[in-house]
Amino acid sequence: PQLSQRLNIIIFMGNFNDSIQLLTPQLNAIIAASMSIKSSVKLKRILEIILAFGNYMNSSKKGAVYGFRLQSLDLLLETKSTDRKQTLMNYIVDIIHGQYAELSTFHTELLFVEKAAAVSLENVIQDVRSLQQGMELIQKAFMVTDTSLLLKEFLGSNREKVDKLQKDSKTAQEAYQSAVEYFGEDIKTMPPSMFFPSFLRFIKAYKQAEQENEFRKKQETMTVKNSPSKTEQPDGKPLPTKNKVPHMDLMAELKKKQQGKERMVYEGKDGAIEDIITDLRNQPYRRADAMRKSVRK
Repeated sequence: PQLSQRLNIIIFMGNFNDSIQLLTPQLNAIIAASMSIKSSVKLKRILEIILAFGNYMNSSKKGAVYGFRLQSLDLLLETKSTDRKQTLMNYIVDIIHGQYAELSTFHTELLFVEKAAAVSLENVIQDVRSLQQGMELIQKAFMVTDTSLLLKEFLGSNREKVDKLQKDSKTAQEAYQSAVEYFGEDIKTMPPSMFFPSFLRFIKAYKQAEQENEFRKKQETMTVKNSPSKTEQPDGKPLPTKNKVPHMDLMAELKKKQQGKERMVYEGKDGAIEDIITDLRNQPYRRADAMRKSVRK
């Protein structure tokens, strides 16, 4: 048993610095990503716009909802216009660029999200516990043979590192749980490998929609330049102008309650925009500083 214990101590001491260097950035990524996602003002406003748009489109079908699950963000790409040329994401990006341009850089507020998505928090926590157990093993061995200078120096120079790692581990767990619950998700069923990729996919889809919108606008400009100007009818009268959807505040649109002439009709995967707003009654997303209104049951 003494030989086995000594071998375990030697292996632990040999791997100690590598373990610290491996675990520390993973914990830091979870902490930074969790805090930045929860505190991002621009992200919250964009999610509110998406929710408001969903309520606006569904205002004649059901009462207003007050949140949606994060997985519903993926449906912004599946929900397409009736002519199949645009996704709902394309339209929302157009609205944001036209009326809320300052929100377009929301992704710059989300820090270390990609790194956090690759972290298994459960495994990291277990590894931190293993380090603590290893330090306790060395402490016991030193108490038996307190003449060992090697063990004394190791404990003296590394005990604080393990203590700090334990504190960081606790902070990471608390920060992550706070972020998950803030968005109305269940910590038990939403590991970092699911939570953070939801935002990564949204960022990627948003940037892709920006590029598509820019390309479409360039194509439309080229088409107009290459087409003969038609401002009059054969009888010499000017062509009637088509009514366009005004660039109004999205909340004002919501209050209009289904003015058919100004609505863009979208067909979701199951034929309805309400697929985007799901399961609110169970797990709502809402701002932390907002009182929740009554919800129909």
